[in-house]
Amino acid sequence: MNKIEKEWWRTATIYQIYPKSFCDSGNKGTGDIKGIISKLDYLKTLGIDAIWLTPIYQSPMIDNGYDISDYYNVNPDFGCMADFDLLLEMAHQKGIRIILDIVVNHTSTEHKWFQSALGNKESEYRDYYIWKDPVNGQAPTNWESKFGGNAWELDEKTDQYYLHLFAKEQADLNWENPKVRDEVKDIISFWAEKGVDGFRLDVINLISKQQDYQNDYQGDGRRFYTDGPRVHEYLREISDAVFNKYGSVTVGEMSSTTLEQCQQYSALDSKELSMVFNFHHLKVDYVNGEKWTQAPFDFLQLKTIFNHWQQGMSGKGWSALFWCNHDQPRIVSRLGNDQEYRVESAKMLATSVHMMQGTPYVYQGEEIGMTNPGYTSIEQYRDLESTNMYEIMLNQQGKSEEDVLAILAQKSRDNSRSPVQWSSAPHGGFTKGIPWLEVANNYKQVNVQQALEDENSVFYYYKRLIELRKEVEVITTGDYTDLAPEHSQLFCYQRRSEEQTLICINNYYGEPVEYELPMNLVIEQGKYILGNYPELLTDKPQRVIKLRPYECRVLLIEDH
Repeated sequence: MNKIEKEWWRTATIYQIYPKSFCDSGNKGTGDIKGIISKLDYLKTLGIDAIWLTPIYQSPMIDNGYDISDYYNVNPDFGCMADFDLLLEMAHQKGIRIILDIVVNHTSTEHKWFQSALGNKESEYRDYYIWKDPVNGQAPTNWESKFGGNAWELDEKTDQYYLHLFAKEQADLNWENPKVRDEVKDIISFWAEKGVDGFRLDVINLISKQQDYQNDYQGDGRRFYTDGPRVHEYLREISDAVFNKYGSVTVGEMSSTTLEQCQQYSALDSKELSMVFNFHHLKVDYVNGEKWTQAPFDFLQLKTIFNHWQQGMSGKGWSALFWCNHDQPRIVSRLGNDQEYRVESAKMLATSVHMMQGTPYVYQGEEIGMTNPGYTSIEQYRDLESTNMYEIMLNQQGKSEEDVLAILAQKSRDNSRSPVQWSSAPHGGFTKGIPWLEVANNYKQVNVQQALEDENSVFYYYKRLIELRKEVEVITTGDYTDLAPEHSQLFCYQRRSEEQTLICINNYYGEPVEYELPMNLVIEQGKYILGNYPELLTDKPQRVIKLRPYECRVLLIEDH
């Protein structure tokens, strides 16, 4: 395999599927593997290179599959191993690779290892997890769980606490134990042997904890386990033993990380990971770093963050580019205008990340401009984090129910988990039964069937973005310069290589605005290769551009 084939992901676009909400092949009300198989031709039409599947393993589904109870079997809710094998075969026939989500920071407390360790200090699996004695009759440290509450849970039988950085049903694995690392290698090898093309590694930068387990009097504890002391050593060990052996593409989900760490995780020598997810750009609508708030986004901060990561990773590492995933609200509702300019703002937001350096990820439904569902009652929510925070905000923080529901409607993870809207049939054609989570009430206007019939739809625009990444080399190789970092309305950046210059201009607001292209650009040699207002591509580039609401333009100049 030559370097270009091996690094196919540099010009690729990856499509994320959250199986529970993608497509139900019957009337269960939840999506399944057969449902995914039925939509492979649709994904082929879109032009994506690979599918990333969120966890499909056996799980009690406390955290929608991120609590794995058996790494070697498929959750019966989604189908069986024969269904997965068929998906792999059919996808490969269509030239689509499969990337599996793997969760190895923690397991479900229903996993046989934990069940053996619980209440039994003599179990051979006790040291697979992190146990500590009480301190003054209390939890060992004051660390907080990501889902609220203390991060330690008492095992009354042994009077020891186990660590859970997430739900109490998600016990953290002890990576200091070499047997745990060997188990992880075996699990990943099992799926790689089947022909799985890569792995997305959930919160992988949390696997190494500082071993002195101190209280955190400055924060919630994360500084003692984020990008921990042995994390790079562990990743090199797994990569050497498994990822490099099978040629697996790897993407690491990075929680609260830094640029310097990500340069190392995704260094071009491929000793650790192929690429990294970071989430700093999706905290620009947090108030003082607090997620559960309602606020407009900080536009200048957004551009500063993109600039920091684009310039910092260039030539040193590789980033995943994304707006949406199963944990984030729909971007067109979050930063765009999902009412008056839904199509325009969906296309503009897509353009502004797809023209950067990195590998774009498209989250199911994003390619048709799906919106937040607009739930108005707590009964409509299913997400554990959201229902926990509802109680905390209402009962501990004293917020009104109206305010709490408004915050959830903006920030809940269920905003991205409402079922994919395939048609104007009942429940958006997602299921013949009752969906596990209500479909957004705009499904009759916003659905795949309607998008495929409209040549100016968001869908065909995404298809063109995916094609351009393969056609225009500067998108992959060029450097990055923010041309208007202080502009209050425009996000304009330049990508430049030896032979090409690309200018990406985005109006992030509903007001028209003018922009003057830099004088050093020879615009006579340029042409528009993309825009979200249809008549643009026949225009000759002018020095002064008048941009309409949420308009974007991509100008390519060949440096002859």
